[in-house]
Amino acid sequence: MIKNFKDDIKRILFEDNDIIVCVKPVGKDSEGFAKEIGCFPVHRLDKPVGGVMVFAKTKKAAAVLSDAVAKGQVSKKYIAVLCGDIAEKSGELRDFLYHDVRANKTFVVKKERKGVKEAVLKYNIVGSAEHKGQTVSLGEIELITGRSHQIRVQFGSRKNPLWGDGKYGSRINGEIALFSHCLEFYHPTGGEKMVFNALPCEKELPWALFAENLPGEN
Repeated sequence: MIKNFKDDIKRILFEDNDIIVCVKPVGKDSEGFAKEIGCFPVHRLDKPVGGVMVFAKTKKAAAVLSDAVAKGQVSKKYIAVLCGDIAEKSGELRDFLYHDVRANKTFVVKKERKGVKEAVLKYNIVGSAEHKGQTVSLGEIELITGRSHQIRVQFGSRKNPLWGDGKYGSRINGEIALFSHCLEFYHPTGGEKMVFNALPCEKELPWALFAENLPGEN
């Protein structure tokens, strides 16, 4: 069993000699969380974002999984509550992004230059609701690339920021409504395909607005 996981044992989805798959709590730094549970980080979630993550228990497993992440062989799917009514209900967003480390903020830029990386995601809008006179939408999002603040800035730059994400334009107070709900990868030693799912608390806002639209288990 992983170290110091306190009383949230139900959030461990899988564990063997090589890896641990669990749900990172909102407000935890990915690298700090890895240290807390005595493992190696191989990918990350923003501190305000919760959801499914895999951690390596050995250096060998960490190297294999890190290489798979770098090669785009780890599939990461998210759900997000977006401000506004999204006109195009499904599609692909493609931008050039620049991350300002000092400000810890990412910007959409017009062309490639030093420090700029292309960002691509696919999305599908699965529901909409009203909250205090404002339309909000539930989106399922698949990252094709993994850039800092990618989902947040790509939608924010299109005037559809995430619920609670004041850094990228939201006027709704609260926690950022972004959750890593599905993770797919191949086991670093056994090679078998692994698929894990989780959902945020359906009784809490804004997820409660979309209880009937949240994705089920694959």
